[in-house]
Amino acid sequence: MTAGENPRVSPRQRATGQSDSNEFITLARVVKTQGRHGEVAVEVHSDAPDRFHEGLQLLALGTSGDTRREVDIEGLWLHKGLLVLKFRGVDSISDAEMLIGAELQVPSRQRAALEAGWSYISDLVGCVVLDRGHEIGRIEDVQFGAGEAPLLIVATGNKKFDVPFAEAYLEGVEIARKQVRMSLPEGLLEINGPMTEEEKREQQKR
Repeated sequence: MTAGENPRVSPRQRATGQSDSNEFITLARVVKTQGRHGEVAVEVHSDAPDRFHEGLQLLALGTSGDTRREVDIEGLWLHKGLLVLKFRGVDSISDAEMLIGAELQVPSRQRAALEAGWSYISDLVGCVVLDRGHEIGRIEDVQFGAGEAPLLIVATGNKKFDVPFAEAYLEGVEIARKQVRMSLPEGLLEINGPMTEEEKREQQKR
């Protein structure tokens, strides 16, 4: 299942969403019907303010995950924190109910252009992470939590490390070479590394 177009991260700013497909990206997800004439309320997964507009053609990926349906935006407006969309040809509540849970996608080639200093999560996943030139593993995932910086989940063998994607540690990102170059604080990998068997036993006792 894919998640947002905002699959872009910067060491300067948090972002949300992730894309696990090279073919399509998800801009929003239909959460409920809204109104009596086929309108739907959607949860937006893109922070580009002009991403949605009248006439935009989207692909609605059903909850089964195996079929996409073309839908065209006929009208749109904000309502209680959600974006309401009216699609051409979807004119009743029963029509709209068929779209609940659908992901609204576009081909990945249409993803929004990035500002300098930003990277798409889908581009970061699979990159090798180098700490002062020494390879520590490949990025398996990017996670977002309470901290200011997203966490790179870096895997090597049967070990995984949580590495903050913070500006203070970042030397450079070279997507073409599939490399993320960092200079990590001494001991950070030990702190954020996998628990030893002894640590696991101690945790179970608690």
